[in-house]
Amino acid sequence: MRCPDGHPCLAAVLDWVMFPLGRLRPEVVRGATGRVLEVGSGTGLNFEHYRPTVTVDAVDPDPHMLRRAAGRIRGRDIRLHEAGAEQLPFDDDVFDTVVITFALCTIPDLAGALREVHRVARPGAEVRFAEHVRSSVGWIHGGQRLLNPLWQRLAGGCHLDRDSCQWLLDHGFVELACQPRGSAWSPLPVLTGTARVSPLPSV
Repeated sequence: MRCPDGHPCLAAVLDWVMFPLGRLRPEVVRGATGRVLEVGSGTGLNFEHYRPTVTVDAVDPDPHMLRRAAGRIRGRDIRLHEAGAEQLPFDDDVFDTVVITFALCTIPDLAGALREVHRVARPGAEVRFAEHVRSSVGWIHGGQRLLNPLWQRLAGGCHLDRDSCQWLLDHGFVELACQPRGSAWSPLPVLTGTARVSPLPSV
């Protein structure tokens, strides 16, 4: 899904909003190898953590985010693409690693985006991710659901309570490993993880 108008105010404050989660980015990003697809690159906060040996195609539908991301390339082999994850502008089976940080919560058609990841990534490609997710604590999850409509308006469509690991499991990713980070009592639980792309069955 393209985002022709984007979210200029969100782009202006995103670095500040995401600062507390910055400690997770190096461990997710530095493990990427080969040709890398970054889904939902935002303002490019991951770019400084990539190894110099990788090539990165970074996609985001928001032109305001991409303008800020362009300033973070700084000589690295990173190409920016204004595109939604549901319609990736790449050939089949070309990526060795897929990096997704704090984007699965926001993609409007998440099922469609995960199908596209399967299409453009090679079978066996590694998916490396960090996400905030639905709380496992009942009353906190209830609060997330209550706040969701307002949060989505303020945060560019972000869902507070998506279960990212379950989404990956339900859409054909294998060898899934999800590691909660921080307290289970947090109103914004966060996890990091890895998975593998397996061929989807023919329909």
